[in-house]
Amino acid sequence: MTHVALLQLNVSDDPSANLKVTLEQLTIAADAGATFLLTPEVTNCISSSRKHQMAVLQTQDHDITLAAIRSFAKARKVWVLIGSLALKTDDLDDRFANRSFLIDDQGDIVAHYDKIHMFDVTLSETESYRESAGYRPGNTAVVAKTALGNIGLSICYDVRFPHLYRDLAKAGAQILTIPAAFARPTGQAHWETLLRARAIETGCYVLAPAQCGEHDAMGTRKTHGHSMIIDPWGEICVSLGSTLDICYHKLDLMRVEKARQRVPSLTHDYKYSGPQNAR
Repeated sequence: MTHVALLQLNVSDDPSANLKVTLEQLTIAADAGATFLLTPEVTNCISSSRKHQMAVLQTQDHDITLAAIRSFAKARKVWVLIGSLALKTDDLDDRFANRSFLIDDQGDIVAHYDKIHMFDVTLSETESYRESAGYRPGNTAVVAKTALGNIGLSICYDVRFPHLYRDLAKAGAQILTIPAAFARPTGQAHWETLLRARAIETGCYVLAPAQCGEHDAMGTRKTHGHSMIIDPWGEICVSLGSTLDICYHKLDLMRVEKARQRVPSLTHDYKYSGPQNAR
């Protein structure tokens, strides 16, 4: 069995300060015996100011968070999923990447994934997001076949696109990672339901570490928290509240096979035409 730990963080717009807290929490989780540690989306920086992001973000090769967590993984002989990092790219329009990293117990990057679906929504008259204005979307789904199991990578808003997870499961994924910085209104309404649905539809474990709390002095950016581990039958194994915390669970991949044997929906695809307009 794999002993996993989900870190629930409250990230600011200061990557150095965030890294200090992240390493402290990773140390607590490793000391507790976890061998696969997961952090939320944008572990290094949350900011609504593009100017500030341009000043503090780095490219992958120079990012302090990535380098430090790789060193930590090697020193402690643990696997780490960095839910995602906001990174500078060489794009002509200066858009960033929202990139997840799977790091093995030697500190090597064994897989990375760029968030495909951009969070472009208007939640209310005072709360809207245009992620695609600052970040470029990825275009490749990723399954990493590892000693821990086959891990399908995704990030936050991806969770609303079930075909991605079905494709990951059919490509062999047994574990789905869904790190997030879910907005409070949508988190309160949909977070648990979406996570459980993705687990049920695929017969996979879902590991969903999340950001929580307020992320700027004005209190304009608030995230839902409630990091969760869901088993392949859709049951909640463990769930956190809305503050800085860590949760733990041991994954039994035999439960993946049992769930898929009971309801083998991944093998029941049928081709169909349409949809057509009824007359």
